[in-house]
Parts: sequence; C-alpha cells; structure tokens
Amino acid sequence: MGEENGSQPRETSRETQREALGGQSDAARPWTAFATPLIGKAVRGASRLLRHGGSAFPGKIVEQIDPGFLARTLADLPYGVVLVSGTNGKTTTTRMVASMLETLGLKVFTNPTGSNFTRGVVSALLTEVPLSGRLDADVAVLELDEAYAVKFVQQVKPRFALLLNVMRDQLDRFGEIDNTARLLERVAEATTGTVVLNREDPRIARFASAVPEGTGVRYFGLAPELRRFFPSDDDMQTTVAEEAASVAGNGRPSANDRAQQEPAGTSVSTEAPDADGREATADVTLTRVGNHEADFLIDGRAVHTAVKLEGVYNLFNAAAALATVRAVMAQDIASAQVAETMPGQASHASDAAISDESPVDSPVDHDRLLAALAEVTPAFGRGETIAVNGSDVQLLLVKNPMGFRLSLGSFPPDGHDTMIAICDLYADGRDMSWLWDVDFTSLRPTGVAMVSGTRAWDMALRLEYDQVRVEQTGTDLEAAVRQFVTARPGVPKHIYCTYTSMLRVRAELAKLTIVADAGVGR
Repeated sequence: MGEENGSQPRETSRETQREALGGQSDAARPWTAFATPLIGKAVRGASRLLRHGGSAFPGKIVEQIDPGFLARTLADLPYGVVLVSGTNGKTTTTRMVASMLETLGLKVFTNPTGSNFTRGVVSALLTEVPLSGRLDADVAVLELDEAYAVKFVQQVKPRFALLLNVMRDQLDRFGEIDNTARLLERVAEATTGTVVLNREDPRIARFASAVPEGTGVRYFGLAPELRRFFPSDDDMQTTVAEEAASVAGNGRPSANDRAQQEPAGTSVSTEAPDADGREATADVTLTRVGNHEADFLIDGRAVHTAVKLEGVYNLFNAAAALATVRAVMAQDIASAQVAETMPGQASHASDAAISDESPVDSPVDHDRLLAALAEVTPAFGRGETIAVNGSDVQLLLVKNPMGFRLSLGSFPPDGHDTMIAICDLYADGRDMSWLWDVDFTSLRPTGVAMVSGTRAWDMALRLEYDQVRVEQTGTDLEAAVRQFVTARPGVPKHIYCTYTSMLRVRAELAKLTIVADAGVGR
C-alpha cells in the first residue's frame, strides 16, 4: 500500500495485508492460461491499430478462450473488488472512488472508459496485467452494467458494492424498473463485506434486508430540502402533461417551474425521518449544493469542498463515493487490528469478521479525502469539455429519462448552442420510447441548433411536441458534428448524446482538435 509515497497506514507489509484481508491463493489455472495475457494484448494492439472493434473487443476474445481469466486475475487483491452499479452515475462515481483510494495510498485497478460489461473489465485488465498474469493492485473499483453485474458476481464475489439508483433504462434489455431492481438486489446478496445503498431511492434502500449475514450496510443520503432536486423515477411527469392538467383546473406548478428553483447556497437540516420516524442514518449526507462546491455531513461533522465535476447530480454521486471509500478504509483499520493481534500468521479472516456491522471510526484524514474529491475531473463524455474552433464543446451523456432531465437542469441553455445526437444501437438501448418521458421545455427559449444520429427524426418530432424549435435535422452524425462545432466560433456548445453517439462525436472531434485518449478503439 502506497510504499512509494510513504502513505502506508499500517506497520504491515503488502503480503501481510493480503493475508489479513482474506486474499486467496491462485485459482486453478488451465495449462493454456500462460498465453492469455499475450493473446489479449495482441488482439488489443491489432484492434487499436485498425481502429476497429471498440474498447471491449479484446475482452470478448479472451472470455471465449479463457473464461476463468477474470476471476483468476482478481482473486488475490488484498482489498477485493468494489463493484459500482445503478442506472445513473456509474462512470463518474467509479472515477471518484478510485481517485480517492489512490490518494489514500492504495494501488487501484479500474475500468475507466465506461465499458461496463464483463468483457469491458477484461479488456481493461489486459492493459494492466503483465505477461505473468499477476495484477499489481490492492483493490479493483469496477463499474458494471446492471445486467452484467449479475454475471460478474457469479464469477467474482465483490467485497464492497455501491448501488446508486434504479430508474427506467433500456427497456428492450431490462424491461420495467422492478426487474432492474431485482438484478441489483442479486449484487447485494453476493457482496461479502459492505453494501453501500442510496437511502433516498426506496427500491435501493430495501436491499438492506437482502444482504447476507455478516455483510455490513451503509447509506448515503440527502438533506430533506434537497430531495426535490433529485426526484425518483416515480416522480416523473412532463411539463406538457402538467400544463394540460393545470388547464383542466389542477393548478399545479410545472416541472419546468420547479427546475428553475436554484438549490445553490441553500443550507439545510439533516434530520430526515420518514413518516414512522424510522429512517436509516446516512454515513454521508449531502447538505448543500452550489456552483462547483458542496457541503456534506460525515458522521456528524460538517465539511465543505470545491469540485471540478459538472452537474448538480454529481454532488450526490460524490456523497456515494465518500461513503464507499469510508467503508473500504473501515475494513483497513479492522484488518490492521487482525494483523497486530496475530503477527506472522496467515489469518484468512472472513469478510464477516472485518465488516462494519459494528463500524469502527475510520482513520481517514477527511481533509485529504475531500482534497482528492476536489481534483476529480469529469469522465469522458460526462460533462467533458473539448475546445474546438474557439468554442468550448461540452459532451453530455444521456441514456434514460431521469439522466436527460438532470442534465438539462444542470446545464442551462442560455448563451449556448445545443445539439442532440440520438442513436439506437445495443449499447444505447434500441427502445427510444423513453424520450417521451423527458421534459424538454427548458430548451424552448433557445431552441436546438442541430439534431442528428440514427434516430434524429424521432428526436426532432419529440421536440416539436414540447414546442422546441429545431434549426437542422440530419442522420449523418459526423457531418452534423462538423457543421455544428465550426459554426458560430466562440459560442459555447452543449452536445447531448447517447453512448454510441458520444463515441462517434469524440472520434469526429479528434479530427478537428486534440481529444484525450479514453482507451476506446475507434
């Protein structure tokens, strides 16, 4: 742990930590396993050279030739696996958790590109694992798609799971929302150390009853006055529908009116009991949000931090990340106690013995933790800003109704040109009916300069129903991107895009300017 920077928190060697934390000996290896890293790296190199196959392609090949590679490679990590899943916020929250753990001295393996199927994790491993096949890391922090998280836990039992939220997403894959919740519940059931849950999402919070005996449960949450800014899936109603209801005599304020209420600078109480006064206590509570800043309550201590992340929703994700890091470091202090009471012995302590059913105070320096959080930058395509032709172009990934709504609320269109790019490949979800649950009325004053992607005309029709003016529509995404970003130099721009659209937009922008390599092979 962190020997190179002198931040090792315990007087124990890495191997002692590995033993005390329940590290496993090498899993059974097929005789051909020695060649797996070499083959995978060769496929990855060829894929990137040919600019074909995407970031997960090498993992798909390795899964076929060596199905045990994933489990075998992750089996010996002293802190195990932190699995992050949920409908919205996985990539950025994973980035936050990994960054903070690195700052605290751990060697972290993660899958940074947002390729969150199991083969995406395998592909990320191939970039880090030497030909020996031994991963040099203390902990893996992995983002997993809800469905593939279930496939992952069938191979690897995570020591920690962070479950963010459940919302309708990719109906062609997941079906209705309760089915998605059942998938995430299976992750909670498979976790061996600590499950971190969103107290404000009732479908997530109920997983506390599903965790196995000996597995700890922690929560992250919101102060009561902030809950209206983070509605659940059940709270969605479009402005057009509410306007119709108002005309009918209901007189309710519209969703657009509520979206204009600015939460910045609001200081609030953190006592938030439910109707029966039995609400779970959150380990980390978001209490105030501002412009690139936030306040939290951590174990009764009020703290403040600035952030580089974009969007108010990422401040709630920051609370989730903080709670998860605290859970990992609580295990660290417990493991150190095991090592100190059993010096020189290989104590394969059970996860139950070092879980936080009876939480111990974490030795974490919160100032260092918050300083690390303040330095986290947006994950690629998640509020990432790219300078093109004198304009700042901000890429905003959208893939479900609530995610799109929160992005529209976090990035006001005034003074910006707006483009929307919608594709319907498998990674996006082929069922685009979710667009009808997004409220686009905030775009009425400025209109949308460009709509593109394979489902451009569906998107344009949807905007027409919300009385949003569209200047141009076309299905040639690359041509549309070039035209959009080169028009009106100096005017900042927003591009809302689904996942495969975002990859194509970044690739096209890379022809016009310098775009950071996200490890995506296209």
